[in-house]
Amino acid sequence: MAHASFKGLRVLSLESRRAKEVEKLIRTYGGEATVVPALRKIGLDSNEETIKFANRLIRGEFDLIVFLTGIGVRALVDLVQTRVNKDEFLEALRKVKIAARGAKPTTALRELKVPVHAISEDPSTWRELLRAINTTFGESLNTMKVAVQEYGASNPEFLAELSNRCDELVKVPVYQWTLPDDLQPLRESVMGLINGAVDVVLFMTAVQVIHLFQVAEQMGVAPQLRDSLQSTVVLSIGPTTSEELTHYGIQPDFEPSRPKMGFLVNEAAQYASRLLEEKRNKKIEGVLSDTSYIEEFGTAKQVRRVATSTPTMAGFRDGLKQIDFLHEIGSRIAAADSLHLVLDRIVSFISSVIPCDSCFIYVLEGESLVMRASKNPHADIVDQVGIQIGQGVTGWVAKYRQPVALASGASNDPRFKAFKNIPEDHFEAMLCSPIICAGRVVGVINLQHRLSYKHTTHEVRLLSTLGYLVGAEIERARLETENSQLANRLETRKAVDRAKSILQRDLSLSEDEAYQMMHRESRQRRKSMREIADAILLSEELRRTK
Repeated sequence: MAHASFKGLRVLSLESRRAKEVEKLIRTYGGEATVVPALRKIGLDSNEETIKFANRLIRGEFDLIVFLTGIGVRALVDLVQTRVNKDEFLEALRKVKIAARGAKPTTALRELKVPVHAISEDPSTWRELLRAINTTFGESLNTMKVAVQEYGASNPEFLAELSNRCDELVKVPVYQWTLPDDLQPLRESVMGLINGAVDVVLFMTAVQVIHLFQVAEQMGVAPQLRDSLQSTVVLSIGPTTSEELTHYGIQPDFEPSRPKMGFLVNEAAQYASRLLEEKRNKKIEGVLSDTSYIEEFGTAKQVRRVATSTPTMAGFRDGLKQIDFLHEIGSRIAAADSLHLVLDRIVSFISSVIPCDSCFIYVLEGESLVMRASKNPHADIVDQVGIQIGQGVTGWVAKYRQPVALASGASNDPRFKAFKNIPEDHFEAMLCSPIICAGRVVGVINLQHRLSYKHTTHEVRLLSTLGYLVGAEIERARLETENSQLANRLETRKAVDRAKSILQRDLSLSEDEAYQMMHRESRQRRKSMREIADAILLSEELRRTK
């Protein structure tokens, strides 16, 4: 085996959970380490599907449960026990068949004394897992009801293959991956790769690949990043990550002999110097197709060439994503809540699918667009700021019913107009899209970014689609709110009129004198006219009862 040393090469890792360990390993092998988190784990917006699964399991409605990660096992148990008896859940889990993707979920399950019946072999991709399930359960799988614990995102290929072999398939998500709170280190890593400041990059999950290119696309430099990786040593921990790299047009140089962090760093240290020299000198074309060259490395694996991925094939992309998206936005706007609650939910959803530093929703009322919802707390301007049609970028979008995307210098755009010194007026980038209902504009969605941000065509179309989807619901909620306010004013007028009649009768007052008395009490006691009227009516009712 070759001596393991990076020889001072600059090594970038996008690891989050084990950042300190990988940094120490890189330095141990003589590398200049840069470790930048590319993802963070967050909880789901709703745990109802997971709780529903737990209750069905306890009722004996499943035959096979498939676990894909160790952290997913623990997260599932922690989540379930908030609403379901933990002992009952674990007892039910012990009564069904269990399949696990490799050692980590197996270890977590055995700690819970849950027996595992099928375990995938290394490298423990979905293919090895499916093979283990087929071998263990054979034709009996055709009659089984199966649940799959997911990890951060779906694997459509695995789900499709498994669903064809079983009677029923249910997905059980327990957490999801998102970008880090602070994107600046990731942006700097993108520029470092483009500027040649990185020699070796280590990818340990497919999500790291997705997020790196997502940030590059936001910055408008994805093609440059792709080009720079052609002259950088790119290492993948296993087939799933390799497929994701292939999706972005990057062929990794090799996978480690075992899909483990330690093996990846060790073998990277052995072979990276030579690979980098060869790639940058362009002495060898298609290194990966030369088996003898790879065999000189001894342990490292030649990366299996795969067909170019599509959004529905790649390891962490869900073929049902479009349906899930429609279901999510539909469920949020179908709750028939008040206007402000509907708008707050829409803001929350938009912010979760399109990265942004601020999100405003303006609703058309008369000839003005009134700010009715904001991602950032603005109690002093929500329901206060009004924009005339055609005024500012937001008003322009409402007038011409076209989206506007400004990548930088938004405040320098000739259509821009500042309003009440809102902090977001100083942000660099902006994306606005009209909200349409029955062929007319009913509002505008406004996204803003502190730093320069080039919105992709996908993001512009996505926001436009959201504008079409939520338009009818916003109009419904607005009309219902108006109707409620009208009904409340009518009820108030009735109560005031009845209270005036009582005062006229008991105190021998004229109608105007009775009204003035109530109005004076309202001001002195800091109560509404409705509250004063209700007090008089209650007093009258008590007197009659007595």
